[in-house]
Amino acid sequence: MADEGIFYDKDADLAALDGKTVAILGYGSQGHAHALNLRDSGVDVVVGLRENSESRREAESEGLTVLDVADAASRGDVVMVLLPDERQAEIWSAEIADGIADGNLLMFAHGFSIRFGQIEAPAGVDIGMVAPKGPGHLVRRQYVEGRGVPCLMAVEQDATGNARELVLAYASAIGGGRAGIIETNFSDEAETDLFGEQAVLCGGATELVQAGFETLVEAGYDPRLAYFECLHELKLIVDLMYEKGIQGMRHSISNTAEYGDMTRGSKVIGPESRAAMKEILADIQSGDFAKEWIAENQAGGENFDRMRKEGADHQIEKVGGGLRSMMPWIETEF
Repeated sequence: MADEGIFYDKDADLAALDGKTVAILGYGSQGHAHALNLRDSGVDVVVGLRENSESRREAESEGLTVLDVADAASRGDVVMVLLPDERQAEIWSAEIADGIADGNLLMFAHGFSIRFGQIEAPAGVDIGMVAPKGPGHLVRRQYVEGRGVPCLMAVEQDATGNARELVLAYASAIGGGRAGIIETNFSDEAETDLFGEQAVLCGGATELVQAGFETLVEAGYDPRLAYFECLHELKLIVDLMYEKGIQGMRHSISNTAEYGDMTRGSKVIGPESRAAMKEILADIQSGDFAKEWIAENQAGGENFDRMRKEGADHQIEKVGGGLRSMMPWIETEF
């Protein structure tokens, strides 16, 4: 182990998965990457999907064995649940739980359902997590190219005494050990993940972009210019931070931009924003957000659908759609 709490392929023993069947429940972004990487690492894999799932043909075309969710859960010694957070409790009760026997390893790629009590596995079952820090297409591509995406790993319940060894082997088998596997726990992963999404990556970023766009448009500027300055060019800055960190990004932009960054950014993200971030984190830690999200889905998602429609109707979407049509080189992998 080169660094405390970080593991690599040399620290993992893939033989721990010998003779075991891994059931991957779901074949979306992460599901397809996990299933294919495990298979290519010599692991026996089955995929669990609904009978009418659009992903069945895709999985079968890769030569994978595809079963109904309940049958896959019963077949698996290791069962990785890669289903939407809001559906996991329902599907667990209806199709997964009966197939999980004592000694099995129940796994997740996100701590939500365990941290917030949506799923309670029997005492005789191991519970672990492997969470790649990248989208599934990147997890797959990096593996095929001989590299890997860093992963988080955690063990919530070790009934057999072998859970940690198995979880580490799983993480290594999907390519995580090539880049680094960081050990954490379910609570820290779930809480930081939700906070990042809500306060910075999604909620914070989209509100900042829309507020900037609206400020320029309300001041009388051409909406097309506002779109380019507040949304389109954000990718350049994010890519620079992704590749080089914040200071690396600052080194790459103009002196004017760097000075404006360091003297004006704190006026936007000031004490009020920081206080709001603490409130968001408190709601996550208390479980209030999880309760709200589950209740929203149980009520049919009417409020969620309304907010989606409002977002789609925003002027920035209409302006952006027209401008993106002028740039055919823009393609998304998601």
